Amino acid sequence: MARYGFIHDKLDMKLLILYFMCRVAAPVDFATVTGLTVCDDGIDYFDFAEALSELVDTGHLTLELYAITEKGRANSAACESSLPFSVKRKCSAQLVKLNGILRRNAQVRAETHLRTDGGVALQLFLDDETGNLLTLEMFCGSQEQADRLPRNFKAEPERIYNEVLSALLSSGEDG
Repeated sequence: MARYGFIHDKLDMKLLILYFMCRVAAPVDFATVTGLTVCDDGIDYFDFAEALSELVDTGHLTLELYAITEKGRANSAACESSLPFSVKRKCSAQLVKLNGILRRNAQVRAETHLRTDGGVALQLFLDDETGNLLTLEMFCGSQEQADRLPRNFKAEPERIYNEVLSALLSSGEDG
C-alpha cells in the first residue's frame, strides 16, 4: 500500500518522535507517544514502534514513561529543520491539547496511604505555576471512599478550593 505522508523512512520517524518529545510537558506513556507520532499518513505503526525502541536503545529517550534525554534533545535541535512545516503544524496542534492535560494532571493530584490503625489516609493537592495552593488531608473509612474522593476532587478542584476558602473567610455570622 502506498503511503502518502511526508514521513517515510525510519530516520524521519525518529526525528518526528524527538521533535514531539522535546515539547511535551511531562514524560508520557507508549500510547501517548503513538498517538502523537502517527499524525502523518506516511507512518507505519510497526516502523514507528521499531524507531521508538531504537531511540531508547541509543539513549535518546528513557523507558517506562518516555522522556527525552539531553542526547535526544541535542540531536533533535540539530535536525528538526528537516521536518516538513505541515508536519510541525500538526504536531503543534496535538501538543497544545496534550500539554494542557499533562499540566493539569501535575497540578491536581491525590495520594493514598493505608493507615496502620485501619482505614486510608488521603491527601489532595492543588497547585498552580508558582506552587501549592491547597493540601487537604483526611481519613477515609474504606478504600472505595478513598478512590471516589480523588475523582470528585480532580473533576472540580477550583470549586472545592473556592468553597474551602469561602468557609474559612466567612465571619460565622451568616447563619
